[in-house]
Amino acid sequence: MLKTFFLILVLNGISGSLLSQSATGSVCGKVSEKFNTESVIGASIVLLENTSGASVGSISDLDGNYCLNNLQPGTYKLIVSYVGYQKTVVNQVIVVAGKKTTCDVQMEGIVLEEVVIDCQVRHARYTSISCSKISYNTANVSSSIRSKRKGRSRNRSPKPAKVYNTEEYARINDNAFKEVGKNPLSTFSVDVDKASYSNIRRHISQGNLPPADAVRVEEMINYFHYTYPQPKENEPFSITTEYTECPWNKEHNLVHIGMRAREIKADSVPANNLVFLIDVSGSMDEPDKLPLLKEGLSLLIGQLKPKDRVAMVVYAGAAGVVLNSTSGTHKEEIEEALKNLEAGGSTAGGAGVQLAYKIAKENFLQGANNRVILATDGDFNVGVSSDGELTRLVEEERESGVYLTVLGFGSGNYKDSKMEQLADKGNGNYAYIDNISEAKKVLVKEMNATLHTIAKDVKLQIEFNPTKVKAYRLVGYENRLLADEDFNNDKKDAGDMGAGHTVTAIYEIIPAGSSEALPSVDPLKYQTMQASAGSANDEVMTIKCRYKKPGKLKSIRLSQVVTNERKSFDETSENCKFSCAVAEFGMLLRNSEFKGSSSYKSVLKQAKAAKGDDDEGYRAEFISLVEKAETMNK
Repeated sequence: MLKTFFLILVLNGISGSLLSQSATGSVCGKVSEKFNTESVIGASIVLLENTSGASVGSISDLDGNYCLNNLQPGTYKLIVSYVGYQKTVVNQVIVVAGKKTTCDVQMEGIVLEEVVIDCQVRHARYTSISCSKISYNTANVSSSIRSKRKGRSRNRSPKPAKVYNTEEYARINDNAFKEVGKNPLSTFSVDVDKASYSNIRRHISQGNLPPADAVRVEEMINYFHYTYPQPKENEPFSITTEYTECPWNKEHNLVHIGMRAREIKADSVPANNLVFLIDVSGSMDEPDKLPLLKEGLSLLIGQLKPKDRVAMVVYAGAAGVVLNSTSGTHKEEIEEALKNLEAGGSTAGGAGVQLAYKIAKENFLQGANNRVILATDGDFNVGVSSDGELTRLVEEERESGVYLTVLGFGSGNYKDSKMEQLADKGNGNYAYIDNISEAKKVLVKEMNATLHTIAKDVKLQIEFNPTKVKAYRLVGYENRLLADEDFNNDKKDAGDMGAGHTVTAIYEIIPAGSSEALPSVDPLKYQTMQASAGSANDEVMTIKCRYKKPGKLKSIRLSQVVTNERKSFDETSENCKFSCAVAEFGMLLRNSEFKGSSSYKSVLKQAKAAKGDDDEGYRAEFISLVEKAETMNK
């Protein structure tokens, strides 16, 4: 039941020191339970402007408080929702310039009794592919939702304890040094996925060091935003390089490559045609799975504009449509469909993927972002479920112009390897959501980067000068390596960059003239490798890059030279220092044979020195994780 009321609000003046001098106001308040006034933590707060339909969103903090600032004067509608509570709507919230509007909200708990699909009771189990009409019967709770849940739990059989950990990760073998005389080219696809870092954070937060194969160093580095220069006009991204000494091996050098994609202005963001593909199987019946998933997608719904459209497909034993494609102006209808999902049954993931792509293609918007957002723990076990079958299915579907974003949830049975492959083959990206703050980062703060592609199939190829470089090693990107001939092959798929994305790559260099021994083969009998006349210059390497504009089939080539002007590591930018600290941490977690003199002490020293402006606190959190990992390692 939707609870709606009108509220006459008291406008409290606040000092100019607390507000910007611009003609804006704010709405702040506290979310609590109606019957016992306890704070509701993590409630979704959405404020809609009544005339334009524009929206802003937030979540309530640990005390139940929220505050929405820099609002244009006008009349708004406030929508507050959280799992297990009636959605609460305040229809008239007046924002006055220079004032703070106080709007406290009390929420009532509900119990989801049953789900009716096509007039048949399914007891919250989606078993029919034709569930186009759906309604929900709910009962009010006369006391707090916590008390009601406690009472119901006495009638349930206890859940069996988790005994087995069936998480799956693809094996990673660290990139080794390659001799330039035999391997002058290094070719790889960019990677903007960030799932590995948040998954590592989950392991460490739970008191465990992560499995070595859960550590993808490039995803750890690229989790953080770097202040690389904005691209030049008409170019999709910039490329910045630094040449310095290697902090974990003083006999080696290091080349740091940073890319920054062009931002998209708010009024230029294309429309979204989204299909939420949600796993409601029994394996999702955990607090860090379906409940967290619903909270996270609710944040995304709060960002929708009237031109956007959303459909919702669920899958358990079979797949079904629970929300046909709906305009972003109907946020309440979308929220209602999301709120009432429950978990149960086996996992027919393949059928869900096929149905989601079908819905996306039926509602395809030219010039828009057409995308399926798959939210799951990856534990598919019915129908099309093997990695090979699923990736082939996604590869075929991406040709339609519908891309795939994968959001991973949960632990114990988490299938990281499967989800990484799906996102890779689906021209999309992959994030792991371990808490509501990460959901807000991925689906609100970085929504444009997550959803809006500005450069497709981005590949890098590095040619090393043998008179300056004896051997090289790419740090990370082990599962993004390409054959050298793939660089010029426009049919070869590679990673995409979204608006505002930053991508970092680090090469460890053994300088020419080094006496360091490398693995070798017998001398060639029929040919010799000789440096060309072009190597007699001051260039260390040439960086070549190819990318495609969205919707285009032919790639565009860029190139840039790195000269032999080496800085000391102390002279490098905060970007270089911090990303190298993250790389060292990754090598320590993997116990890499190439970690050299890396230590937790050196990681902490570099990270603290390069923390810089850290408004969101992500770098401070990294430092805390390193400290925890150091303690566990001891």
